Amino acid sequence: MRGAGGATLLIASTGGHLEQLVRLHRRLQPAPKSVEWVTFDDPQSRSLLAGEVVHYVPYVAPRSYSSVVRNIPAAERILRHGRFARIVTTGSAITLSFLPIARARGVECHFIESAARADGPSLTASLVAALPGMRMYSQYPAWADEKWQYRGSVFDSYRPLDIEPPPGGLARRVVVTFGTMRTYGFRRAAEALAKTLPSVLAPGATVLWQVGVTDVSGLGLEAKTSIPASELKAAIAESDLVVAHAGVGSALTSLDLGKAPVLLVRRRAHNEMVDDHQTMIAGELDRRGLGVSAEPGELTSEHLSRALAISVEREPVGKPFLLRS
Repeated sequence: MRGAGGATLLIASTGGHLEQLVRLHRRLQPAPKSVEWVTFDDPQSRSLLAGEVVHYVPYVAPRSYSSVVRNIPAAERILRHGRFARIVTTGSAITLSFLPIARARGVECHFIESAARADGPSLTASLVAALPGMRMYSQYPAWADEKWQYRGSVFDSYRPLDIEPPPGGLARRVVVTFGTMRTYGFRRAAEALAKTLPSVLAPGATVLWQVGVTDVSGLGLEAKTSIPASELKAAIAESDLVVAHAGVGSALTSLDLGKAPVLLVRRRAHNEMVDDHQTMIAGELDRRGLGVSAEPGELTSEHLSRALAISVEREPVGKPFLLRS
């Protein structure tokens, strides 16, 4: 194997894929001797990976295979010197530029499927699984098998706690985030919240809106396209209520800071996402009591009030994630 005893290269698209890998890489066994990262350049990655060795590559939109091809020279350059003993990735399409080259060079490669995939692998993971010698992992035991090993989930470190809601059941500080996606808006969620959120707001309440590329014109919202991760985390930590799109990254950020978010599901039929995998995330966290799942068109004040009465506790150290030899 090339790079024996060398560094581990960690690869993830920004958003939920990166949020998962940031958490999971600390649980990897055997533990990496040193790590370098490959991801996209945006405020989230700059904040999460501050002080790390990071190789930024051009953005790859979901299922944009022309972008995958354009990133192959960057992958060749990064992998050329053979200093990496292994690659660990949580996807998504960013990995298609790297893994075929890495396997051809004899680099050990591990693909951890996203916690968003509760009932089977994504298209990217299915493509990657066909490469000889790939080590593949599911975060759900229900569909794990000899090929797809189950070694735990990024959600295993959290448990819900019942708490007293704020006085009068009204929130004083609220954070709304639709994530960092660059290609899909979420107008339905903005419209639903503009209508429903005031019913649970205390007088003088503040609402921080991060809406990405969502068009919020005409809704009377003071919204931001993007907020640095450190600023967003500080706001969530101080909030009474978090409402998010049902992306893994937004959910994990909320859980880390003790909040059970209301999770609004993006739908492919409304051109809000490439597929309907967010239903799986929202459903799994609702089942675990770690979030409240809702369709934007069905959002009520009851959904918001439920979240106001839940806190989340996190284990300081998660269970080891054992990589296959």
